[in-house]
Amino acid sequence: MGLDGIIILDNNGRPIIQSGFRSSTTVYPLLHIDAVNNALEKAERPADVDPVLYIPNTTDVSSACCHVQAGDLRFLCPVSGDVDPLLAFAFLQTFIDILREYLGTVSAATLRDNFDIVYQLFEETLDVGGHPLTTYPNALRDIVIPPSLMNKLLSVTGTNFNSTINSGFGAGAAAGPFSSPIPWRKTGVRYNNNEIYFDIVEHLKAIVNKNGVTLSSNVHGKIEANAKLSGTPDCSLSFTNPQVLYDCALHPCIRLLRWNRDKVLSFVPPDGRFTLMDYTYSSQSPNSPLPTSPNVALPFVIKPNIELEDSGGSFDVTLTSRYSTHALENVVAELHLGQGAGGIRCSVSRGSGGGGFINAAESRNSGSSGGSNRASWSFDAQRMILRWEIQIVPPSSSWSLHGSFVTANRAPRPSHAIRVCFDISSHTYSALKVGQLKVTNAKENYKPYKGVRGRSSGEVEWRW
Repeated sequence: MGLDGIIILDNNGRPIIQSGFRSSTTVYPLLHIDAVNNALEKAERPADVDPVLYIPNTTDVSSACCHVQAGDLRFLCPVSGDVDPLLAFAFLQTFIDILREYLGTVSAATLRDNFDIVYQLFEETLDVGGHPLTTYPNALRDIVIPPSLMNKLLSVTGTNFNSTINSGFGAGAAAGPFSSPIPWRKTGVRYNNNEIYFDIVEHLKAIVNKNGVTLSSNVHGKIEANAKLSGTPDCSLSFTNPQVLYDCALHPCIRLLRWNRDKVLSFVPPDGRFTLMDYTYSSQSPNSPLPTSPNVALPFVIKPNIELEDSGGSFDVTLTSRYSTHALENVVAELHLGQGAGGIRCSVSRGSGGGGFINAAESRNSGSSGGSNRASWSFDAQRMILRWEIQIVPPSSSWSLHGSFVTANRAPRPSHAIRVCFDISSHTYSALKVGQLKVTNAKENYKPYKGVRGRSSGEVEWRW
């Protein structure tokens, strides 16, 4: 058994387009649409809906509906029989990425403007039996021409642009659908400036108790690449400390035997942007056969002080950077003040590095905010969340948020945790370093420009 098909709904729950459900009745996709819409209507938030919904046996067999949100659209994938839902989610994410490659922005308007393209992608990415077929964008471009103004102009003039492409124009007489022996890379690629870039991106998730002790932390990373190389290049990427990489998920272009033997990424890259590898950071030692959780030093420390009264409370939160060389960027701290909270009064101040009060605000209503060009605060009256934003936290600097609130409830119940999100440029938690990057091409003679950089982000829940 495979996947039954794909259904795309707009933000009002109305179907925009769906693949052909050849092996089921007409009512089959409607049952899944109604099940998703009913679940969304009953839930307080869309995120509370289970991503896998069971559909009772109303026809021949029982089924399940896997669904994901992408922008203002919701993608549904009904499955029946013995099918792993993870297969449906992986295919949905791949199909959404393909739509972004073709249409740029995935929205209801772009889908309606490109019905023919989306229908062709349905047919080429999922076969009659419900098994994923062609999902490499470079291979799909040979058989499904991306929409462009030139295509429309040529179609108006009567030029058979599809046959011109598939007859080998600009890529040799043998070019056409599936003409490349490498499924993820098309033939005849040419660039005036040959270059390849790698971004090492890592994300930290951690939970800290009231004593500042990290209860749990994990770092997931990925290596994103952008290759603009002519011909069929062969790349080799090695690391000085590959032992920090654990539970790796490799792009199909990577030669698995070479990686298992030498811990070297040897591959022929796809054209354009792609994810070369996903991994988990591990502090595994060379003599230890099992990975261990990394002891990641958190980039900041928070000292909260919240005092509650019968009709409200006051708070004083201080955030201090622990880094001496890197600045924290786009810092967002959220504090849930509990049901019935209102009458928010806040002021933001900066500690070391000069400052004093940046902003002192009076009582504000829903959706209001206060701050300066570097720090601000706002209150969401629907979610009862106080949001504190700092654009840049310089190294070793400290910032404070002072304020008070009132509540309509007799006993205020704010959350006992602050959720902090942040970014760090030119930094990785694992300190993964590239040892050597080689690019060779037997038929082309060029020296490409190569670049590697790192960036990090994080999400820390600080409890008290």
